[in-house]
Amino acid sequence: MKSTASLFHALLAVSLLAGCSSYRPAPAAFHKMLDQPYRLGAGDRVRVTVFEQEGLTNVYSVDQSGYLSIPLVGAVPARGHTAQQLEGEIADKLRQGYLRDPDVSVEIDRYRPIFVMGEVGAAGQYSYVPGLTVQKAIAIAGGFSPRANQESVDITRDINGKVMTGRVATSDPLLPGDTVYVRERLF
Repeated sequence: MKSTASLFHALLAVSLLAGCSSYRPAPAAFHKMLDQPYRLGAGDRVRVTVFEQEGLTNVYSVDQSGYLSIPLVGAVPARGHTAQQLEGEIADKLRQGYLRDPDVSVEIDRYRPIFVMGEVGAAGQYSYVPGLTVQKAIAIAGGFSPRANQESVDITRDINGKVMTGRVATSDPLLPGDTVYVRERLF
């Protein structure tokens, strides 16, 4: 009877520990995204320069449906495109009866924001800058709270239209649109 009770308590302790550690390592796609060219999404702002066409040169925002609204040509799909692909899309639309040989340049003016939540000083939405790491984002958000787990965080990222969450080290780089969640430590 005593050995059954001891076995039961041991199994209960193991199952409780297993339930507390909802560990989700970062999917391989998390790190593959870092080596790929940046793809535009809703909330990004781009500077479009059409040489010798001051009326078309302007800063445009990618809307919620993933399009830019450009004079003369109308809606241009931008979501999922690189800046170079967007240059080609805009030039192709301008060639269709508006300009003979348009020379278009697209550069990213402002990236979509990141979000930091959980055990930080000031959770919220923050501007993304190239080279931003988890640790830098937490510093921008007021640093770790006294109860924060400072070893790793959970990142939620949109990868090719699929939202994934994984646990990463604080030294890992972030991408625009990422959500950082700083967990509470157990002890």
